[in-house]
Amino acid sequence: MDRVEAVLAGDVGGTNTRLALYPRGRVADPLLLRVYPSAAFTGLQPIVASFLAEAAQLTPQVTVRRAAFGVAGPAEGIVVKFTNLPWIERADGIAAAFGLEHVVFINDFAAICRAVPHLAPAHLVHLGGGTPHPEAPKAVLGAGTGLGAGFLVHCGASYRVVASEGGHVDFAPRGPQQMRLADYLAAHRGGAYVENVLSGRGLANLYAFLRDSEGLAEAPNVRTAMEREDPAAVITSRALAGADPLCDRTLDLFCEIYGAMAATLALLVMARGGVYVAGGIAGHIRARLQGGPFQRAFEQHVRYTDFLRSVPRNLIVHPQPGLLGAALAAAEEP
Repeated sequence: MDRVEAVLAGDVGGTNTRLALYPRGRVADPLLLRVYPSAAFTGLQPIVASFLAEAAQLTPQVTVRRAAFGVAGPAEGIVVKFTNLPWIERADGIAAAFGLEHVVFINDFAAICRAVPHLAPAHLVHLGGGTPHPEAPKAVLGAGTGLGAGFLVHCGASYRVVASEGGHVDFAPRGPQQMRLADYLAAHRGGAYVENVLSGRGLANLYAFLRDSEGLAEAPNVRTAMEREDPAAVITSRALAGADPLCDRTLDLFCEIYGAMAATLALLVMARGGVYVAGGIAGHIRARLQGGPFQRAFEQHVRYTDFLRSVPRNLIVHPQPGLLGAALAAAEEP
């Protein structure tokens, strides 16, 4: 069997680390993909070692010389300190350990941004707005363990990715209730920044705010469920099922703030090329993003309502956009 040159792509998150092999230079399905619980490992190198050992058994015809890893937080230079994990890794250390000739770290949402121009129509769900303008800027955001954001700006014959730490900007409240929320976050939840609202823990923070400060009653069975399971998963599942008023209001408030943040990014770069919503939470709440508070908050503005109504919004439903973007980055020449 002929040898196949592949790249190693990684999407390293606070909850899971995903590694995959992709044919170099081609947008295709992965040759091998595995998911590892990040907290079960002391660093990235042990995960790579486990993956490559399995790959050697299952895909012996594959040669791997290049790798790229999407990571939460700034990824500049050869040393990366992970935002949501107690890890410090060196690109040259990984290269030396596994005989790779080229290893890079990139911001996780910079990886998703790289994937956006390569997504097929089947990988997108239209949420609203008009038709994308060719070569216009695009904005990408997504809530999961944290909140990621990034941009694409057309340059020459292709798009150039602009990484961002937009998840850590200050939360900009709209209206009296959200002003009270900002005070609550600052006093009780570690700060009024947007990732503290738009993330898994952000859902739990919103729930606690509505319960403790706004007087919404908590059902005992929901409290018990949240003690046993991931609170964000409990909130979203109960809200989508219409099974609990407090969870339902929590998810509505989450979507209101999500829509407002998406509009902020659209205005920052005049994203006539579209706003793309990614992240683990979005896929679970598709129905709430397609209408209601997300759309109202996105289009609500004292001066730019007409512009925001025209901006195309899409939900990314590709199963692994971060891995695809990392694979594209790994194939790029330095």
